[in-house]
Amino acid sequence: MRRSFYHFVKTLADPYKKDDFTLFANAVSRDGTFPKQSEDYDELSDYLELNADYVESMTLFDEVFQEYRETNR
Repeated sequence: MRRSFYHFVKTLADPYKKDDFTLFANAVSRDGTFPKQSEDYDELSDYLELNADYVESMTLFDEVFQEYRETNR
């Protein structure tokens, strides 16, 4: 079964790890307006660029999204 990007990112969250993927996942988990049901790259990218101050580089989002695509076939 396919899962949303948000549900994938939640699997990366960890309060103790400090790598970039985990910090991104922790921030997404705290974002109450994140589009939780979306699987669409453009929708998520637009949201992060316009609404999320926790993403320092969209390259990180691209890397996490690529991992999502590879594991969510």
